[in-house]
Amino acid sequence: MAGIGLGLQVRQFSTSVVRSKLMKPPITVYGVEGRYATALFSAASKQKKLDQVEQDLGRLAGLIKDPKVSSIVMNPHVKRSLKQKTLTDALSQVKATPITLNFIGVLAENGRLPVTADVIGAYTMMMKAHRGEVTCSVTTAQALDEASLADLKVALNGFLAKGQTINLVTKSDPSILGGMIVSIGDNYVDMSTKTKVQKLTKLIRDT
Repeated sequence: MAGIGLGLQVRQFSTSVVRSKLMKPPITVYGVEGRYATALFSAASKQKKLDQVEQDLGRLAGLIKDPKVSSIVMNPHVKRSLKQKTLTDALSQVKATPITLNFIGVLAENGRLPVTADVIGAYTMMMKAHRGEVTCSVTTAQALDEASLADLKVALNGFLAKGQTINLVTKSDPSILGGMIVSIGDNYVDMSTKTKVQKLTKLIRDT
């Protein structure tokens, strides 16, 4: 029954009636992958299987990166039924939830297996928001030492609402020369030396 409901949600997603029945995720992801991920999130939420499905999708992400599996699943000349069987057999061996197995069937039936990785990415974003995780990306010219990293986390926590936690991703890029570039939620701040130099150079040229 869960699989039938999920399939209908995806295939009839354009209707307002079906949309009203979906349990909305904490964030909206647009595009084909967003629609499928929303339907999956809704089905998993109703059955209280959000975490289990997330684990299943982690295994699925590994499967589609396997050259042997991807050569079948991503090959347009291979029958959809064989693609579906390849994935469901592999996932059944690791005891994936019926929701995930049914969802793979929907993707295969609709010819959407090539966007599987994008759907997984969209679902992951929804789950991070569901847990109150706020992804923050910080780019510096050189890797931060432990003390600087600790100070940065304290400063970034000031941007969070109650119940939210930081998911910090740090990168190093010597080309920015110094300073840092911070992206947190919908906010983007470029405090790099490179950008400051570019602005100063433009100001001098314009005067």
